[in-house]
Amino acid sequence: MQSTDLGNKESGKIWHRKPSPATRDGIIVNIIHNTSDYHPKVLRFLNVAFDGTGDCLIAGDHQGNIYVFDLYGNRFNLVQRTAQACTALAFNLRRKSEFLVALADYSIKCFDTVTKELVSWMRGHESSVFSISVHASGKYAITTSSDTAQLWDLDTFQRKRKLNIRQSVGIQKVFFLPLSNTILSCFKDNSIFAWECDTLFCKYQLPAPPESSSILYKVFAVTRDGRILAAGGKSNHLHLWCLEARQLFRIIQMPTKVRAIRHLEFLPDSFDAGSNQVLGVLSQDGIMRFINIQTCKLLFEIGSLDQGISSSVISPHGRYIASIMENGSLNVYSVQALTQEINKPPLPLVKVIEDLPKKKLSSSDLKMKVTSGRVQQPAKPRGSKIQTRILKQDLTGDFESKKNELPDGLNKKRLQILLKGYGEYPTKYRMFIWRSLLQLPENHTAFSSLIDKGTHVTFLNLQKKYPIKSRKLLRVLQRTLSALAHWSVIFSDTPYLPLLAFPFVKLFQNNQLICFEVIATLIINWCQHWFEYFPNPPINILSMIENVLAFHDKELLQHFIDHDITSQLYAWPLLETVFSEVLTREEWLKLFDNIFSNHPSFLLMTVVAYNICSRVPLLNCNLKDDFEFFFHHRNNLDINVVIRQVYHLMETTPTDIHPDSMLNVFVALTKGQYPVFNQYPKFIVDYQTQERERIRNDELDYLRERQTVEDMQAEVDQQRVEDEAWCQKQELLRKAEETRREMLLQEEEKIIQQRQRLAAVKRELQVKEMHLQDAARRRFLKLQQDQQEMELRRLDDEIGRKVYMRDREIAATARDLEMRQLELESQKRLYEKNLTENQAAVAKEMRADADAHRRKVDLEEHMFHKLIEAGETQSQKTQKWKEAEGKEFCLRSAKKASALSDASRKWFLKQEINAAVEHAENPCHKEEPRFQNEQEDASCLPRTSHLNDSSEMHPSTQISLNRRAVEWDTTEQNLIQKVRNLRQRLTAQARHRCQTPHLLAA
Repeated sequence: MQSTDLGNKESGKIWHRKPSPATRDGIIVNIIHNTSDYHPKVLRFLNVAFDGTGDCLIAGDHQGNIYVFDLYGNRFNLVQRTAQACTALAFNLRRKSEFLVALADYSIKCFDTVTKELVSWMRGHESSVFSISVHASGKYAITTSSDTAQLWDLDTFQRKRKLNIRQSVGIQKVFFLPLSNTILSCFKDNSIFAWECDTLFCKYQLPAPPESSSILYKVFAVTRDGRILAAGGKSNHLHLWCLEARQLFRIIQMPTKVRAIRHLEFLPDSFDAGSNQVLGVLSQDGIMRFINIQTCKLLFEIGSLDQGISSSVISPHGRYIASIMENGSLNVYSVQALTQEINKPPLPLVKVIEDLPKKKLSSSDLKMKVTSGRVQQPAKPRGSKIQTRILKQDLTGDFESKKNELPDGLNKKRLQILLKGYGEYPTKYRMFIWRSLLQLPENHTAFSSLIDKGTHVTFLNLQKKYPIKSRKLLRVLQRTLSALAHWSVIFSDTPYLPLLAFPFVKLFQNNQLICFEVIATLIINWCQHWFEYFPNPPINILSMIENVLAFHDKELLQHFIDHDITSQLYAWPLLETVFSEVLTREEWLKLFDNIFSNHPSFLLMTVVAYNICSRVPLLNCNLKDDFEFFFHHRNNLDINVVIRQVYHLMETTPTDIHPDSMLNVFVALTKGQYPVFNQYPKFIVDYQTQERERIRNDELDYLRERQTVEDMQAEVDQQRVEDEAWCQKQELLRKAEETRREMLLQEEEKIIQQRQRLAAVKRELQVKEMHLQDAARRRFLKLQQDQQEMELRRLDDEIGRKVYMRDREIAATARDLEMRQLELESQKRLYEKNLTENQAAVAKEMRADADAHRRKVDLEEHMFHKLIEAGETQSQKTQKWKEAEGKEFCLRSAKKASALSDASRKWFLKQEINAAVEHAENPCHKEEPRFQNEQEDASCLPRTSHLNDSSEMHPSTQISLNRRAVEWDTTEQNLIQKVRNLRQRLTAQARHRCQTPHLLAA
């Protein structure tokens, strides 16, 4: 197990040698983060998450350092320092370089791993976020805390919806179902709801679990097809729900040492179509057990009591498991290594029971026929119609089994049966099977010594001859070819080596050691005798191919001969490119599954089979260019047919022309050091090397001499150029001097003309200035005039408005006066009515008094007459006459006083009305003298009291008249006072209107 300490490094390699996880623990690498401060301490990892590809993972520690680990490229990078602990991570967004991190301050931030910049900052939670679930499209995300779950749009980073719940019912987890548009919400009361993502419509609710096995769910996991939900909690029971049928269909009881389940996650598999069968169960003891939910068998487990697991995440493709240990470190496990014992290929269907040899047999007696899927039978004689391949067996009984045994527990015979059944190896295990078939030693030290020698001089300018777009691929190809050239000198002069190595370099570009050893194994076994005629093509190998083709398809070979097409055209291009030019990637991989699983002669037979399967288009070709094009480009050919034809050729080709009789069996590379490769004409290579070195030295000498001559020639040319330049410069200086003189004269003339023009311009400018000043003065005067006219218009408008307002006020005042006059007339009529009533009352009272007095007088007279006899009768009558005359005079006086009072009031009102009208027409005249005159006139009016003659009235009548006169005077004074007040108000308004125009004019 390799261990990597991040320390204070911001980037670097995850491992420094190729990891080889053991089947026992499956650990690829253990990552720790120790600080190199004065007091070193361990920074504990808290969360980890894989990206969509499954080859990169992101991890954050409790100090907010977030690292990206590229397991495919063997690199780690520090992408962010958040300065606070992260509580959740998500790395499978739509934009592959972005990730979400939930922090301890309840916020969620989005960062970019490439630019290392903050993309967005999302707030809204009031407690710690412990889960982030991303939709399969990468467009939406759900963040979950203990009190709420929120749905976010990752295109705008805006919150779309918020799930609010009662405080008594907390949230356990809210997440998207894989590859669907359904949200599953799980609460602490064991209620589980399914919602539609777009409309948030509740699709269904799962029923409550049975009371007999009721547990409080804490953790959940869903298969990739979204059909099965696994739930667990503080118990050793697992509940499996069928989400399609919406019912609990299985309860799994874990071992008794499992008391609580802390985490659940299904293990993806490329061949189960999303219906995952393996479930990882992390229990309270820190051990994660992987079980099959169908067979309920324990498959494997990771972690231990000493090295407990805190949390775990499985990559989407199911290759890696990333676990945060209880000590704060990060372990990366290889699922392939953990499941190596489980995924062994099945045993062969047919097995042969052989008798033990009773005597020592010769090799000729041990000939058997080998066919696929059938029991082996004795071979037929050679002269029979069907040709068979004869294998010679050793005398030892267990030779066949030892021959078929491969490293890592594989069996070659079983692999061949599997290959014939399926046509190819599983993509997931192809590289592993190839490494076992080729028995690669993985000599790290020897390969490092070859790499340390640097780039071979032959391949320094490789990009000029082979312009590859990917610079990484070009560097790997250059290093691999250089290592091959340092391993054996022949490869530095092999022109087709880049063509042969390129498909393997492209396939193993991330593991250069495996790439080198695969190519070296290919050269040693499948390229036997290729270099015996170097630098020419392998004539012997091409002759083998031609012999086999002549035996199986004479017509096609005769067609080649008729058109002068040799094996160097129809066979060698396929061999030197190992079919990479004529096959697609999938076809090429399928072909080499069969090549690596068979004898080295299988490659030569493939060339023959390719020609035979293409005989129809080849027989139609007549030009050499057409043949060349055919064997250098892809053609419409089924590779499965070609492979079946190869097996047919391997079985039906006679022994005398079969290539396996001339080629050695497979030999693996030696462990520790690579074998010496000298299967080539050394003298030719040495001669070519010497010649090439001599030519290189001669070329260097020639280059040096040419450089010297060129330098001398350059100096001479430089001197000549300098002389010519000096002469040209002198000539130019002379011409320039003459030109300058002419230019000076022209400039002087120009200056004189410019001065004259300038003076004229000045005069014109002065005239223009005067005109402009005059125009400006006129404009200013016009502006002032316009302003004054505008002011006058404004004043006229104001005066007109004031006159209009005055007219309106005068009209309103006249209307008020008319109304007042009407009121006064109505009051007058009222007063007259009251006066008439009063006079009637006074007359009535006076008549009553007179009657009373008369009765009294009559009584007195009667009494007096009774006392005084008739002697005084005449004097009594006279007295009575006088009293009657006095009463009549009093009545006439009262009527006269009333008439005078009415006349005086009418005259006063008329005077007031005339004065008011005159004042309205002439508001600016003085009014004080008029008021004084009016007061004097008013004082001169006769009063009713002046007409009273108390001496001539009866006392009671006098009292009533005085009282009525006082009332009339009071009423009259009130009317006079009201008229004066009205006149004063009108005078003040008129004075104000008279003063306003003067103020405006000022």
